[in-house]
This record gives sequence, C-alpha cells and structure tokens, in this order.
Amino acid sequence: MSGGVDSAVAAARAVEAGHEVVGVHLALSRGAGGGPPTARARGCCTVEDAHDARRAADALGIPFYVWDFSEQFAADVVDDFVASYAAGRTPNPCVRCNERIKFTALLDRALALGFDAVATGHWARLEPGAEGSGPVLRRAADRAKDQSYVLASVAPARLRHVLLPVGDTTDKAALREEATARGLAVAAKPDSHDICFVPDGDTAGWLSRRLGDAPGDVVDTAGEVVGAHTGTHRFTLGQRRGLDLRRPAADGRPRYVLSIEPATRTVTVGPAEDMLVATLTATGPVWHGAPPARGRAVSVQVRAHGAPVAATCEAADDDLVVLRPDAPVPAVAPGQLVVAYDGDRVLGAARAA
Repeated sequence: MSGGVDSAVAAARAVEAGHEVVGVHLALSRGAGGGPPTARARGCCTVEDAHDARRAADALGIPFYVWDFSEQFAADVVDDFVASYAAGRTPNPCVRCNERIKFTALLDRALALGFDAVATGHWARLEPGAEGSGPVLRRAADRAKDQSYVLASVAPARLRHVLLPVGDTTDKAALREEATARGLAVAAKPDSHDICFVPDGDTAGWLSRRLGDAPGDVVDTAGEVVGAHTGTHRFTLGQRRGLDLRRPAADGRPRYVLSIEPATRTVTVGPAEDMLVATLTATGPVWHGAPPARGRAVSVQVRAHGAPVAATCEAADDDLVVLRPDAPVPAVAPGQLVVAYDGDRVLGAARAA
C-alpha cells in the first residue's frame, strides 16, 4: 500500500473478494542520519504516504505494517541508477524497483511468512496461462493508465504469486469514485510521477552531487566542438533541451544528443534524422512464453508512456532480441526497456543495448 488511491482500492477489492488481507507499506528511503523514512522524498515512500496507507488500512479494517527495504532499495535501485548514468545508460528506476524490490524482496518475504500472493495497484491484467506456464500479462483495460510496460521484465514464475485487482477498471475517474464510495480518504490524492529518491526533482543536479563534475566537449557529427558540459551523466540519448551549445546549427535546425561516451567525456549532437534507426536491439530478455519466431509481427513500446509501433521480429532467443519497426524510429537510449506485445498481450521485455 503506497499511500495512493490505486493500492487502497486494490486492497479493498482483495478484502471484498474474500481474501485475508494484510496491508504493507514499503519504507524505501532514510533520512541523512539513518533514521526513519524521510518526508523529503517524493513519489510513493514519504512519511505522509505511510500515514495515508495506514488510514486506508484502518478504513478497511485490515492489519497494517511498514516493512523497511531502504538498504536493499539503495543498493539495487539507487546505486544502479547512479552507475547506469555514469556508464552512459539511461535506467528506469521504477522498472528496477518492480524487479528487485516489489516482486523479489517483498514477494519473497511474503511467501516466507506464509502469504499466497502480493496484490498491488498496478494498472495491468493477469490471466491464467496454459497448464504449466505462467500467467498471461496484458495491458490494463484503461490504455491511458496501462503499466504493463513496467511489469514486463518481472519473470512469469513470480507473476504466479501476484494479484492486480485494478487492472480491469475502465478509467481513473471510476476508480476515484469507487474510493470515495468506500470512504477512503485518498480518493482525490494526486498521482505520483517523480523519481521518489530525487527530493527536488532535479535529476541532473542530484547525479552531479554524487558523481561530481567531469567536464568534456559537445561535438557535432563532423567532430567539431560546438559546446561544453560538466558531466555526461547530464545527458540522455535524444535529449534536446539543456544542451547549452555555443552557436546554433548552420541550417537553423534543432540538435539532439546522438551518442554519449563517458570514457572520453564526449557528447555528440546532430539533427533529428540522425537519431533514426532501422532496427532495435536489446539484451537479457524476459519472455512471457516462447520467444516470437523470426518474421512474426509484433508491436513494440520503448517508453513507459510511449505509443507502441508496429515491428517485425528479426531474432529472439534467451540472450538477444532484434526488432525491425515498419518505419525507422528514434534510437532507444541504452538501458531503457524494450517491450514486445501481441495486441494487448506482453510477449517479452529486454534492455536496449
């Protein structure tokens, strides 16, 4: 129970379905002195969020606990976030949190304590799969709220012990109305969108305080120096804003980040068409069923809130996936999740190489 309306309604529906439900809030951050969760964090793990979760549990008449996963969160999510940017990659900390914390550490502890499943407020659907296989992961009924993308890298074996009670809800307004009718005080609480461990929302500044300054050049595709920077961790592939170039391009067109080389501290920029690629290559796939055959038509999504594009599978095995979009698409930042779908069904997920 994050303290938001989605998880509160998920808990209410689990109770209504006849399950024996215990509410758990995850303490994921600590104050500077190593104390309890700090109110300065943003997103889903503040002191206020814990209080909201407790009030929702009280309204539902279920036991409530706060489980401290702050050390593991720091190691598996925060440190990974910093190391990824230092290496020129662009991680998604919410995906990492689902993989390592919510559906690994939390689920393992719950199963060890004798619980059957973890229920969350994620907007996605799980349906029974073929005998002997894991459940089928599908998009939420409300495509605008769909979170199947951030769940796609969770192994099917783990999804067997997961319940997603809100995934068939038609829209967020209906969910809020239900929360109001159930007497849940979080009914009107705004959604969280920030990286929860970046208190002020300034990701570049937050990273600079941890990685320090490492000045370097910004160059164009001809190798000419067109600007300077204080660290490659301030950039991601496809970035346009904040480049601080010394002069505009000769043709007046905007320039975007085309590549990042931490070893040489070089950031290369160029026009939008230079970002386009004909294939998407990703590694370390997690398949929800057998890998798609070569030539199979799929749709692919490369951002949590991005629109899927039609593509054809060129190669897929336990190590690698190569997809060819029907038309060239902007290159995907290394470290971002590439998710393949068949209609609304998740086929698999891998990280852009």
